Amino acid sequence: MTKAMLIDVSKCTACRACQVACKQWNDLPGEVTVCLGCYDNPPDLSPDTWNRIAFWEIERGNDLAWVFRPVRCMHCADAPCVQVCPTGALHRNELGFTALDQSKCNGCGYCTQFCPYDIPRLSEQDVFTGKGKATKCTFCQDRATNGLVPACAQACPTGCIQYGERDELIAKGKARVEALQAQGLADANLYGENLLGGLGMMYVLTDRPGVFDLPERPAEGLSNFWQKIVQPLGSVAFGATILGIIGAFFVIRRNIRMEEVQ
Repeated sequence: MTKAMLIDVSKCTACRACQVACKQWNDLPGEVTVCLGCYDNPPDLSPDTWNRIAFWEIERGNDLAWVFRPVRCMHCADAPCVQVCPTGALHRNELGFTALDQSKCNGCGYCTQFCPYDIPRLSEQDVFTGKGKATKCTFCQDRATNGLVPACAQACPTGCIQYGERDELIAKGKARVEALQAQGLADANLYGENLLGGLGMMYVLTDRPGVFDLPERPAEGLSNFWQKIVQPLGSVAFGATILGIIGAFFVIRRNIRMEEVQ
């Protein structure tokens, strides 16, 4: 029942069809960008861009290779952002992806600090307070929960993005890695099968994860520490503060009464 997407970078032509489809389906506005000497456009994710194509030039022997990767939420099974979210705005959907309910988001920004892939962004909702809402790829949660294929996978013209049952995609990914290795790409690998409980956005990579700006071992310990220790301590401290205020009120009230009696 667990759904996932498999992105085969060897089939990606950087056409940006997925990038455009994401904006169209989620009604995200275009952005004014500046040429920074590379083809990445826009150069980073933002509240208005939840999926983008990143470009790299790498050396393979005596040849220069141009490689691409769609960058978006990885939909971790044990997602650090879900662990630290204090309101439940970020949560794991029964289909396996990391869902987002913006109506519950309080703009704390914890998700932006603890995501090992640097994905969530805060949109500015109030120009006076600066308070925002978390934004990220939602796995087209409105489509996926109604039996439809996510917009990016639907629009991909080369079959680079596949959507379906996670176990089946893992088998396809491993078979594809074997085929790429047989073609001479010795470092080809399947990324995300077991990371962070298993990613819902897996990749068939033609080179080491670091080449595609992906951590080989994304950290999650700090978010566990935050959820299990820091947040409970914060609740205790808040309770102690309230009790202190109440106690101080009664002490001050008692002193005032004693002064009145004198």
